[in-house]
Amino acid sequence: MMGSLGHLLVGLIDDIMVGRLGPVELAATSLGNSLIFIALSIGIGFSFALTPLIAESDAKGDNNEGRLIFQHGLVLTTIMGVAMFVLLLFIKPILNHLDQPEEVVVLAIPYYEIVAFSMIPLMIFQGFKQFTDGLSETKYAMYATITANIVNVILNFALIYGIWIFPRLELVGAAIGTLISRFAMVFFIFIVLSKKEKFKAYMVRIKFEEIKKKIIKKIVKLGFPTALQMLFEVGLFVASVLLAGTLGAYSQAANQIALKLASTTFMIAVGVGVAATVRIGNQKGLKQYIELRRIAFSNFLLIFFIMAAFSIGFIALKDVLPYMFTNNLEVIGIASSLLIIAGLFQLSDGLQAVVLGGLRGLQDVNIPSLLTFVAYWIIGFPVCYYLGRTLEMGTFGIWIGLLTALTTSAIMLLIRFNFLSNKLIKEKNGLT
Repeated sequence: MMGSLGHLLVGLIDDIMVGRLGPVELAATSLGNSLIFIALSIGIGFSFALTPLIAESDAKGDNNEGRLIFQHGLVLTTIMGVAMFVLLLFIKPILNHLDQPEEVVVLAIPYYEIVAFSMIPLMIFQGFKQFTDGLSETKYAMYATITANIVNVILNFALIYGIWIFPRLELVGAAIGTLISRFAMVFFIFIVLSKKEKFKAYMVRIKFEEIKKKIIKKIVKLGFPTALQMLFEVGLFVASVLLAGTLGAYSQAANQIALKLASTTFMIAVGVGVAATVRIGNQKGLKQYIELRRIAFSNFLLIFFIMAAFSIGFIALKDVLPYMFTNNLEVIGIASSLLIIAGLFQLSDGLQAVVLGGLRGLQDVNIPSLLTFVAYWIIGFPVCYYLGRTLEMGTFGIWIGLLTALTTSAIMLLIRFNFLSNKLIKEKNGLT
């Protein structure tokens, strides 16, 4: 959970510290991060393919297969990072054509350019992280993300506000802090893994003749649909940011506050989902399907209780939490109403994230991708638009649409997992 949450905390810290500059600056980070977050979701979703493959090879005791999957995966995530950076630069002009306030766009562009470059070290780190997660060694990624966040906070204080000898760079300072902290994260995890005996067999340099099309195809076959799953959900949330932006800078700033808090708890659910992927991948490798199902539903129950606590917290503290980001009373008023809806969809958001993790452990990714597309874009987005714009319910209506999408996704994915896990048990019993 901490390893997954670390990525979001970097952005959360930026928003909290930039929010002290004013609502327009907060809206600018929201706009800049909207496209970045799409690229981030695609990249992280793709890297998730490594975890079930590593977990399965680990359960079988095949270290050589695990090494080849890791090394091929690291090459692919690095290429993905470079591709995401180039893509983000290519689509940068879109920021000028999203019907956003002009003063917000002007501030967002330089922030966007620097954070876009940080996709490269972030994706290299994801290659290492998903590998160690697959081996059930999740603490090293946690240490790396904690280190990155400490570096980010220190640099933010220095560069956003111009403390001591450092210039006051405001949003650009926040972007520089994010970039440097992500390079620090890669450096940290590489040094740690290089020195640990358990990882020495995996950390040898891959030879050219060992590069196999079969392994690349296997990773891409799992990674591409998983990236789409993340894209469909995050894309809907980004669309909510853009819809809110058409209502004005204050609505967009309020939307960003609620979205950032909801995204933070979502990453905790993603962490539990990774645990589900690892454990289910292990049991799949051992062909222990009854145990697999027990582990899966234990994870589903765990996230239900965790997200229920967040749900209560969001609703109870709806008038307090926005003060973390701004003192503007109009923004706080809008954000507090959104946190009621955010509290309500905690359960469905957390459950669908962990069920997706379970399905990845079964290496079932194509049908879940289709289900998430239907939930978010065939059902969710039309509700967001209709309530938010047509009925003029504003950001509150947009967030009711998000609640509808997440609940639909959770129900369909849970039905899918229940069907597949029961099918595996029946097939095994039929064979024996």
